[in-house]
Amino acid sequence: MKTIKLYITFAIITVVTASCTKVIDLKLGDVSGKLVIEGNITQVTGPQYIKLSQNVAFTNTNTYPAVTGATVFVTDNDGNTFPFTESPAGTYSTPSMGGIINNTYTMTVVTNGTTYTAKSTMPGFVNLDSVTSRPAIFNTSNNLRQITVHFQDPPGVANQYRFVMYVNSVQVKSIFAFNDQFSDGRYSNIDLIENDIDVHPGDSVKVEMQCIDQPIYTYWFTLMQQDPDGPGGGVTPSNPPTNITPVSLGYFSAHTTQTETIVVK
Repeated sequence: MKTIKLYITFAIITVVTASCTKVIDLKLGDVSGKLVIEGNITQVTGPQYIKLSQNVAFTNTNTYPAVTGATVFVTDNDGNTFPFTESPAGTYSTPSMGGIINNTYTMTVVTNGTTYTAKSTMPGFVNLDSVTSRPAIFNTSNNLRQITVHFQDPPGVANQYRFVMYVNSVQVKSIFAFNDQFSDGRYSNIDLIENDIDVHPGDSVKVEMQCIDQPIYTYWFTLMQQDPDGPGGGVTPSNPPTNITPVSLGYFSAHTTQTETIVVK
């Protein structure tokens, strides 16, 4: 009799639980068609690029329509104007320009009757001493490697850095942005820890080091915080603060750049 009562009680609980279950419909954002600007000016004399595209809905594939027919140019605080021409679609470039340290550059983009502007100041150059590899933390197979960058941070100057890593010519999705708030004037050894692409002995790894200004550091650091594998396990996704007016997606960055490539040991 006790067993029968237990079965009856379990059946009642099951029915009640099922009747209380509510289907949750996630209202994912489906906003698309917003302008995305990716502008970069470096100290290396040569072509400089500004890319214009439109974002797509969350449910779509990552194919971003190019924004064509825009007027794009960059001016500096010496009064020089550099026009950018379009080729291929959505990519605007100027053929021979080299940014100057401490100069401020203003980007202007005119498209669909709206004028977008952004300013960025090119910081001082900090030399990338070396890039090394060593066994990865928590490496159970003893065959994975992690990459470390080494450089001397200048004392008495606020510096911000972004690193971009490529493994066998494929860019790692992880974002690396750091400042010297707690390491001013010290020799820095920064691990570029990522879980996107496994790095093994014999792989070719290229690291680009960018010295960036404060607004661009805020942009990249905010994105890094949103990485599920980033500091604190990631935060709620949102649009990072941009230096573009009126507010648009993307950024305009005047920065120094240098790269080093190693064969992982």
